[in-house]
Amino acid sequence: MRYAIVIEKGESNYGAYVPDLPGCVAVGETLTEVRRLIEEAIEMHLEDMQENQQTIPVPVSTCEYVETRCTKSTSISFSG
Repeated sequence: MRYAIVIEKGESNYGAYVPDLPGCVAVGETLTEVRRLIEEAIEMHLEDMQENQQTIPVPVSTCEYVETRCTKSTSISFSG
């Protein structure tokens, strides 16, 4: 199966998660590392689900990009 992953850049590392596999996450110092770690996490997650006789979710998530007219790269700060 082929699962969509989301990779987010943090201040000092990268985080990844799998929308179709809640709880399946990985953190790495580089993109290469986080990609490798999320692949391993997916395999372990699915093996654990099989061992516990849980139904393996069919991948349904997709990824799309949206073009915007904004040409400047800015950082927005939100305060709570």
